[in-house]
Amino acid sequence: MSSNSKLSQLKKSIAPFEKSDIKSSLKQILNTVPPFFLLWFLAYQSLSISIWLTFAFAVVAAGFVVRIFIIFHDCCHGSFFKSKKLNNIVGTITGVITMFPYEKWKREHSIHHATSSNLAKRGTGDVWIMTVDEYVSASFKERLAYRLYRNPIVMFGLGPLYLFLITNRFNRKDARKKERLNTHLINVSVVAVYSVLIWLIGWQAFLLVQTPILFVSGSLGIWLFYVQHQFEDSYFENEEEWDYVKAAIDGSSYYKLPKVLQWVTGNIGYHHVHHLSPRVPNYNLEKVHETTPPLQQATTITVGSSLQSIRFRLYDQKSKTFVSFKQVAHLLPKAKSNVELKKRQTNLQTNNK
Repeated sequence: MSSNSKLSQLKKSIAPFEKSDIKSSLKQILNTVPPFFLLWFLAYQSLSISIWLTFAFAVVAAGFVVRIFIIFHDCCHGSFFKSKKLNNIVGTITGVITMFPYEKWKREHSIHHATSSNLAKRGTGDVWIMTVDEYVSASFKERLAYRLYRNPIVMFGLGPLYLFLITNRFNRKDARKKERLNTHLINVSVVAVYSVLIWLIGWQAFLLVQTPILFVSGSLGIWLFYVQHQFEDSYFENEEEWDYVKAAIDGSSYYKLPKVLQWVTGNIGYHHVHHLSPRVPNYNLEKVHETTPPLQQATTITVGSSLQSIRFRLYDQKSKTFVSFKQVAHLLPKAKSNVELKKRQTNLQTNNK
């Protein structure tokens, strides 16, 4: 059966769930946004009691930021409301709360969905992935940069800071006017909100509350995005062999989380369903998975098994699996010798001329 036929059949099964429900959307906003503001206030109030209590409230508040981001994410796909205008408004407001530029991220994320698992079209909205051959043939500086990028301390520690302070704050050079203005609007709004809060409670109290919220939510967000495409036998193919359905089902995992974490993360653990049909709002993802048998064949990972993904650094096109740096270390001296041999051959050819 061709990819188009498989996609057509799956689309028919999923179609009833692709419609947003205004009651469900409003309910999710009400059980997510107000609790976040309440937790933020409690974190501030607890500063007079214990910094550890403040941190505890901040960690819980960070979970709600992740849930707010899922609302933002659905708005980017136009799946949270039927109205495009309402999606844009709520998407921009939640973009201020989460510090994500709505129009900019919407464009990049749509490219990610259109090219996910396609080795020929990596680079936009993706985690940086090198194949074994690319890594072996890369220069020392390129390998060092990649190793630093893939280091857990850098990715999940410095990553949120880089994301919030740099990546999300600037437009690409060729950004369209609408995208550029939206990023500026969100930046100005963030500065205005933060300035008012600092004026009201002081910069020390503000940093003690907001910093852990952003750091924890950012780290969790990066982890979710990382782990749901970086599992041992994840699907990656070259352009000519790439298949959209396989990319969705085999290239995205079903992250089976405890119910509390599933709720906090807005069902994004059903990532295979989301990649197959981004039009399904987050509150319908579980229903699609449970009622569509082919989707239940997706790779299932748990909190425990997902921790193994930390050692998956390079994609081996021969074995169709992720491997560690250690597993390919023996190839590097050979690669170095090949480079030196090519240089000698080039020098000989030049001298002979």
